[in-house]
This record gives sequence, C-alpha cells and structure tokens, in this order.
Amino acid sequence: MTTSRKRLSPTERRTQLLDIGSRLFADRPYDDVWIEEVADLAGVSRGLMYHYFPSKRDFFAEIIRVESVRILEITAPDTSLPVVEQVAAGLDAYIRYASEHEHGVRAINRGSILGDTEIQAIVTAEFDTQQQRILAALPPELQTELMKSALRGWVSFVRAVCLDWLDRRAITEEDVKTLCMRALEGLLAS
Repeated sequence: MTTSRKRLSPTERRTQLLDIGSRLFADRPYDDVWIEEVADLAGVSRGLMYHYFPSKRDFFAEIIRVESVRILEITAPDTSLPVVEQVAAGLDAYIRYASEHEHGVRAINRGSILGDTEIQAIVTAEFDTQQQRILAALPPELQTELMKSALRGWVSFVRAVCLDWLDRRAITEEDVKTLCMRALEGLLAS
C-alpha cells in the first residue's frame, strides 16, 4: 500500500524511514523485511531509500543505533540520588519508553540476536553503559568484576522481562518494575 508522496525535509524523511523500519523489523525476522516495502510505505522510491541508507544492513544498524541512543538518553541517571532511586527512575523511564515505543524496543532486542558484529557492538555498548552507570553509583567496595557480571545479567533480565510483558501483557507495568527492582536489590545484597 503506497502512501501519497509528501515532501519532507531530509531529517524528517530519514526519521520517517527509521520509524517504518522499526515497526517492520520489530514484527518480522530480518530476512522478511524488504527495502522496497519500506520505500513503498514511505511513499518514496527505492533509490531515495538507498540514498539515505546504502544497504538493508546499514538501515537496520541505524535503527538499532537510534533506539540505543534514545534508550540511553531517557534512562540517564540523576546522580544526586541514591543508587536504588537512580535505577528505579531509569527503570520507570525504560518501561514507559518500551510501552510507548514498542516497535523500537523489539527491533533493538531482535538486533541483539543477529550475528552482525556492528549491530552486536551497538547493543553491547548500550548494555555496557547501563552496567557502568549502576556500577559507578555503588560504593567502591562493590565495584568488582563479579558485580559487573551480575549487573550485566540484570540488564539482560530487565530486557527479557519487558519483552515478555510487551508480548503477553500478563502482568502490569508496576509488576515489571517491582520484579526488576527486587532482583536488583537481591543482587546488591549478596
């Protein structure tokens, strides 16, 4: 279904293409998404699509990069708060973002399962940043390699719980937050 052509600024067009791509990649495997379909849905030529993104892989990588940056921005900690409150605020922001930008969250998590090294690097960098934010807020005696590994696991746990919640809606947003915070509190207490 082709939408009517509308003249957009380059930034608006790029954003439109990324939003369409996020929706498609969130709902379907990488190989089932076609650049032609993205162009058609945007009401642009395939050539214009390739003007913005040289390949499908580049397009997908940019979707992952944009979502990663958005997630890091909205979860940035208020370092004036105690660590648990910092994490709770970041978790609230992430859950709200996941609810409002379900396609993007699914796309970044789908991207993390692909074997592409650039995409893996984007996802890994975001995980590392989240882990480092929490670690930096902890007292020095807790800033150990064991804690780094545990926090990395916790970030993965949060992602898995949020995806399950988005898929099934069997629990509430508050349940998601409570479950994730209890897991973190248990981790910090051990």
